[in-house]
Amino acid sequence: MSEDEELLALVELTLIPGIGTVTQSKLRSFCGSVSDIFRMPQGELESHSVAAECCRTLRSRRYRPMAEEIVDWSRREKCVLLARGGPGYPALLGETYDPPLLLYARGSVELLARPSVAVVGTRRPTPYGLQMAEGIASDLAVRGVVVVSGLARGIDAASHRGCLDGGGQTIAVLGNGIDRVYPREHRRLSAEIERRGLLLSEFPPGTSPAPQNFPVRNRIISGIALGTLIIEASEYSGSLITARLAMEQNREVYALPGNLTSPQSFGPNFLIKQGAKLVQSWRDVVEEFPTDLRHDILAKEEGRSPEAPLLELLGDDERSLLDLLEFDRATLFDKILRGSGLESPHLCKLLLDLEMRGFVRQLPGNLFVRCARPRAKV
Repeated sequence: MSEDEELLALVELTLIPGIGTVTQSKLRSFCGSVSDIFRMPQGELESHSVAAECCRTLRSRRYRPMAEEIVDWSRREKCVLLARGGPGYPALLGETYDPPLLLYARGSVELLARPSVAVVGTRRPTPYGLQMAEGIASDLAVRGVVVVSGLARGIDAASHRGCLDGGGQTIAVLGNGIDRVYPREHRRLSAEIERRGLLLSEFPPGTSPAPQNFPVRNRIISGIALGTLIIEASEYSGSLITARLAMEQNREVYALPGNLTSPQSFGPNFLIKQGAKLVQSWRDVVEEFPTDLRHDILAKEEGRSPEAPLLELLGDDERSLLDLLEFDRATLFDKILRGSGLESPHLCKLLLDLEMRGFVRQLPGNLFVRCARPRAKV
């Protein structure tokens, strides 16, 4: 049987409704090839927990034309099909309970072989959560760690952006077909990830971002990474599903502690009480890496030249202005104006300067927040 025929049969198998990843894997391990599955007698298929209706669908080869279209589309659109056990398939994911038989990938597939950390969290983050997600993702990227997330609004998007801003590479695991972007406002971010990182999905092209897809894809986010970091998650957040999956996959779980009065802090604070590693910086993440990898990263870190304390390079007016701003709560321009005692044009100039240098971020509504992790050069 040729490799092309096996790949085509594999795509066809994953398209058949009612046959999940666990059953697919059982059938594949039982048969000599995927193509042989379609020739199995119905009674034998049913003995492997395949429902009678699914048996009839499988043996009818109804999904063969769709599989051919997908394979042709993938070749045209430079989408790589990664079969479990084949070249490029992420080894860590293959060790989990129910890895998908097939992954669709666009971008740098080799990133799946590099050490990575998943960074996920709420879709409704606080300014503090956004800053920490960007900052830690950027710090990990600088140290050569790939950041994995789900391209969702909020913490996921901030993690991807922080990694890219740090000059690193990131993997976005989608809850829809790889030919679609969700949410739509992330089109530019998605294109940048494809150019400098990797888009990954187990769902065939054309699949809509249905709500039930996202808990399913979370096992891939945690499964391809050495560990999962939770940054802000409410009591019923999907990020807690990812954390639970990481635990079940015997992976590290990290959590950034949050303000006790904030609903978004429930998830990480709860996880810390359950034994998750409390994270304050990238070092707390790297310390849990395998010994050789940890030593390699920390050894390179010792060779870095120390940076001058950024606050010491600011003027008196700039420091006084920063004292009026908070890390986790936005402040109106008018309130800053009254508190600073400065003229409006001079205040605007100082705020713009501080924003350009990474100390301040302007939010919609003429609001300003102090950055917990200033990163730009002074």
